[in-house]
Amino acid sequence: MTTTRRALLAAAPALLLAPGLAHAALSPAEQGMVDKATAYLQGLQSARGKFVQTDARGSQTTGMLYLQRPGKARFEYEEPSSLLVVSDGRVVSVSDKRLKTVNRYFLSQTPLKLFLADEIRLDRGVHIAGVKPLNDGFEITAQDRAGKTKGQIIMTFSDNPMQLLGWTVTDARNAPTRVRLTSLVRASGLDPALFRAPAPPPTRRG
Repeated sequence: MTTTRRALLAAAPALLLAPGLAHAALSPAEQGMVDKATAYLQGLQSARGKFVQTDARGSQTTGMLYLQRPGKARFEYEEPSSLLVVSDGRVVSVSDKRLKTVNRYFLSQTPLKLFLADEIRLDRGVHIAGVKPLNDGFEITAQDRAGKTKGQIIMTFSDNPMQLLGWTVTDARNAPTRVRLTSLVRASGLDPALFRAPAPPPTRRG
C-alpha cells in the first residue's frame, strides 16, 4: 500500500474493516448509544475543526478538517506533511505536494462514503463489534460486514455535549492510527473551493 493510500485510509473517519468475526448482539443500552451516534452524524451537515493524527510509530501530524455532506471533505495536513485529501462529492483525491503526485479514487470505493453519505446508517455495510461506555461518553467499534477490508475502527464520542472526539483505525497488520479532533464545530457557508479537486501534476516533456 502506498504512503498516500495509507494516509487516506487513516484519515477516513469511517474506515470499516475486518472479516471473520461474529456479529455482536447489542443490549438495548448499547443500541441506544449507536442510535445517538447515528443521529449526531446525520445532523452534522457542515463542520470544520483541527485534528492530530498519530501513527503506529508515534509520529504525529496535524491539520484542518472540513466536511460538507453529502460527499465533500477536506483533510488539510500542516507542514512538515505535504498531504492533502479532498473529496469533491464523487472522487477522492490524495495529493502529495512534495512528491508532486495526485492519486484519485471513486468516493464509492473508499471508507469516506459512509461518513459522507446523504443518509448515515451504521447498520448497513458494517457491523458493530462492540459498544463501550466511558465516564463522559462511549466508543463504538465497527467492522466491514462484507469483509472486503481488514481491520477495524473505534469511534469515540462525548455525551454532554454529544460530539465526535476522534477515531482509532487498526489495519490488517494490527497497527493503530489515531485521529483526535481538538475542535469540531458546525460551520455554514464553507467556501466551495475547499472541496475542489487538486490539479494533476504537470506532465514532463521529454
